[in-house]
Amino acid sequence: MRYRRRLRSRLIVSFGLLGFALTATFALATLYLRERAEEQVIGTALVENINDYARQFYEDPAGAGGVPLENIQGRVFSRAKFANVPPEWADLPNGVHQLVGEGEAGRDVPYKLAVRKDPDYWFFVRYENPRDVDTQQRLTWALVGAVVVFSFLSLLLGLWSSRRVMKPVSELARRIGDLRDGRERKRLAERFADDEVGQLAAAFDEYADRLSQSNRRDREFNADVSHELRTPLAVIRGAAELLLAKPDLDEKTRTRLKRIDRAAQQCTDLTVALLMLSRNERGRGHTDVRKLVEQLAEANRAQLTGKPVAIAIEGGEDVYVDAPEAVLAVAIGNLVGNACKYTQSGEVRIVVAPDRVRIYDTGPGLSAEDAARLFERGYRGSSAGGTSGGGIGLSIVSRLCDLYGWEVAVAPRPEGGAVATLGYGRADG
Repeated sequence: MRYRRRLRSRLIVSFGLLGFALTATFALATLYLRERAEEQVIGTALVENINDYARQFYEDPAGAGGVPLENIQGRVFSRAKFANVPPEWADLPNGVHQLVGEGEAGRDVPYKLAVRKDPDYWFFVRYENPRDVDTQQRLTWALVGAVVVFSFLSLLLGLWSSRRVMKPVSELARRIGDLRDGRERKRLAERFADDEVGQLAAAFDEYADRLSQSNRRDREFNADVSHELRTPLAVIRGAAELLLAKPDLDEKTRTRLKRIDRAAQQCTDLTVALLMLSRNERGRGHTDVRKLVEQLAEANRAQLTGKPVAIAIEGGEDVYVDAPEAVLAVAIGNLVGNACKYTQSGEVRIVVAPDRVRIYDTGPGLSAEDAARLFERGYRGSSAGGTSGGGIGLSIVSRLCDLYGWEVAVAPRPEGGAVATLGYGRADG
């Protein structure tokens, strides 16, 4: 599960990291500068003292032995005693060196050693102050504590600042979220200051206005087209019915008129369904599912064009659905029509249950990818071959199911072919 990176959390973490980075850098710089300053001051003092020590020795070898600084010890080795020089000092060049050795308390402590090697005498001045170690440790712990404290204060500052910074953003997100509840949309820009958030609100208002206008135009266009199509479709159906009533029609003409009548009925049903979708409203009805399925089966039998395919119906006695017949005809008709279209031989079996309709076919079947994407607008499965159609019918079925809260799916059958399922919940009995 991916961690949700909230903007406010990132602001708080950024403040904390910034505070830690600044205080840690300051602490390290303090330790470094203290060490450098100590080296320069003490190193200069040791050089001066070893030169004074050597000068006093040359002036009075018997009286030289004092070094005028606290915690400093001086030693002189003549040429005859060079072999007595401590091994760790013997190879050191002239200058000041940082060493570690046994201190007065018997434990290893750091000390500084000034070295001056003349041809006949070697001079060594050692500076050792155990309190420097304790002072260094106390300073280090004090700086660590300062880093922790200031990092915590940075987090608190980030928490306070992020709350103030994110308050208008959170308010904008809340007001946009309220639009999902179907509340009346109010302009957002006037509720925010003229800053970046206000500009974002103004851009959203502009986009929402364009989207509302586009949706309104689409709804009006769909409603107008659907309304205007009803009259010519009714005229076509009326004319077809009048012609079918003539007893002297030959069978070929009668078959063509029936096809015209069924096509006009399909167009009428589709017009009603599209009108429902454009208005985003559910129509009511008391549709006899079995009767509707029989009508759809009869219409598809006439369009099989000689293919050896049988259409069978099972179940469905006293099953009624609270929806207009036109809507249910479009939904079930598309599924039955696809089954008949892709089945070249065998059977299309329609099973009507109290809560769903299943359509089994013996066609070429479909892949898992086709089953997952079959209801996308414009998608045609790999088994479609050269058949006509743009894959819009199943997309309309999916939208109708979303509108009415139904379920629709097409899945492959293990024995071959496919099964389409339209679930409309518990039907009225």
